[in-house]
Amino acid sequence: MKLPSVCPLDCPDTCSLSVTVENARITKVAGSDANPYTASVICNKVARYYPDFVHGKSRLTRPLRRIGPRGSGRFEPIDWDTALDLIHDGFSRAIDEYGPQSVLPFNYAGPHGELAGGSMDRRFFYRMGATMLDRGPLCGGVRGTAYSSLFGPAPGMPPEQAVNSDLVLVWGNNVTVSNLHLMRVLKQVRAAGGQVVVIDPKRIKLAEQCDLFLQIQPGTDVVLALALAAELERRQVLDMAFIDQWVAGADLYLEQARGFGVADVEQACGLTAVQFHMLADWIAAARNMATSLGNGIERGCSGGSGLRAAMALNALMGQHGRPGAGVVAKPGSAFPRTTARLQGDHLKRPGTRVFNIVDVAEKLLDETLDPPVKALMIYNHNPVATHPDQTALLRGLEREDLFIVGADVVMTDSMAYCDVVLPAASHFEYADIYGAYGQTWLQRADPVIPPVGDSLPNTEIFRRLAARFGYDEPEFQDTDQDLMDQAMNGADPRLEGIAPSALPTDRALDMGRRDGAPLIMCDTVLPATPSGRIELFSQDLEQRFGCGVPVYRPAKPDLPFTLISPSSAKRTNTTFGGHADSLGPEQVEMHPEDAERLGLSDGERVRVSNARGAVELVLSVTDATRPGVLYSPKGTWRQSSATGLTVNALIPADLRADIERGAVYNETFVEVRRA
Repeated sequence: MKLPSVCPLDCPDTCSLSVTVENARITKVAGSDANPYTASVICNKVARYYPDFVHGKSRLTRPLRRIGPRGSGRFEPIDWDTALDLIHDGFSRAIDEYGPQSVLPFNYAGPHGELAGGSMDRRFFYRMGATMLDRGPLCGGVRGTAYSSLFGPAPGMPPEQAVNSDLVLVWGNNVTVSNLHLMRVLKQVRAAGGQVVVIDPKRIKLAEQCDLFLQIQPGTDVVLALALAAELERRQVLDMAFIDQWVAGADLYLEQARGFGVADVEQACGLTAVQFHMLADWIAAARNMATSLGNGIERGCSGGSGLRAAMALNALMGQHGRPGAGVVAKPGSAFPRTTARLQGDHLKRPGTRVFNIVDVAEKLLDETLDPPVKALMIYNHNPVATHPDQTALLRGLEREDLFIVGADVVMTDSMAYCDVVLPAASHFEYADIYGAYGQTWLQRADPVIPPVGDSLPNTEIFRRLAARFGYDEPEFQDTDQDLMDQAMNGADPRLEGIAPSALPTDRALDMGRRDGAPLIMCDTVLPATPSGRIELFSQDLEQRFGCGVPVYRPAKPDLPFTLISPSSAKRTNTTFGGHADSLGPEQVEMHPEDAERLGLSDGERVRVSNARGAVELVLSVTDATRPGVLYSPKGTWRQSSATGLTVNALIPADLRADIERGAVYNETFVEVRRA
């Protein structure tokens, strides 16, 4: 039997799925045409690995209590009542001695369903008065703030509109790995005679099919974008009429840009003058230019500035206001979400402290913190395999005075450190409603199989926790149907009069229109900034971070190689990292010149290290990466390396992006030797 579903993983595309079920087991996962954008195409990792993820040997089916040392994986099964009692006792001990802010929810972006991603759980911790978490700095927050500094919360160009472009800049976006369906659009652009430019430190698959590939040095995107702005001004090709009508802060921005030129691009970015001028020529000649930006740019010290400067090029060239001209970013802002209602923001206690999620390890190890963190709940997250400075986080989680609860679908590196582990249902086992952050089609899914074992959806887990803690307010009585209706504005005409909880599961609804017209910035969509214009100078960012205009603040290398760790073709972040295909040693790519200099050969094991730790990887010698730059995909689990650590152990947690104190993954400096 084939049943409709939706992929909830942390990916911009949010594919519609067709799931084959036999005897209450998932035997096959394929794409479906319910979502016109994803159009029956899904990535290989979802097709290959989901059945094992749901039914494999690592699946959690019963609550567990730790009976061995932290991280040992020694647990005994218990029932739900016992698990809830243990959690109540552990949290209550912390609250009674240190107050509710000694409890910390440690969650991120596991499932992206509106309910599973953040609903009853937020209500529970808000009602408790627990410490709150700013999750954006781990990933996406820098990019989001960079975008909103120019456009406010207004939605950007939906990716389908780029078919009207004659020039598309794909900047820091590994399309075939983490934005698959944009490939179809790019093929249509090229078939119509348009040009595609790829700007990336690695020669990704798309770079072999594009018209111009610029293999930029990591962390230098802001230099290229500012130099382009200055060059285009020098050529007198900026759209001054558009700037006068729609742009604020252009004078201050261009004053900053004039400090950069082709010599800086050659020295900092590692590009040639010929490449630079060719790109400037194409931008100047473009009728409709679209810029598609991934999260890769944000993972550098100047990441926010790089994103802002790349987006600013469209504004300076008047590349908004018509189909095919614009920035392909934040189309998910088009959804009529009512998140504050869904998550119960009214339950927040004024004055509750908020931690940057990247600082959690530091907070756990801070003996002067008042109140200290004494209880932790890890869910929708595998922080051990995700966070920078992995060894520091492990030290924090090893504290025996810290009570740790976990909830997940499978046993992970992080669950191994918990005192109590709760079995969470996979998204195939409950109903949810799905927006997206990279496209505009609203979807809903019903369960296709019953819960495996004693697993429960997140919503029910936190309902039961709320009941055990005596939280009997109406907010904790809401059913999942109620929550779906509270997740979206049911009065929005794009929902066609259908309640969110009753949306069809065999078709998606397009949120990419307003009053029947497509979303076009500076036409049907207006910048939602204080000035009502696209702001190239941000007073907010000037006050908070000292960068009202983009700035270049590079990290200073202290070792010979820069390690970058972008998305994997085998994993979505860390999901599927426990599959057999990911448990062997991961590869690290090195340029042939570097391999020859070090006397290293393709296929041999190497030790990549710095002062924070070391990881063993298998060397792949290839010119797909630059000299001096190493590439190793993110999301591996600890057993993939003989050292028991992953590349995250090498990534600094104290080095931060220029805005939002975001994590800096791609300016990690290491050395390499034969293992």
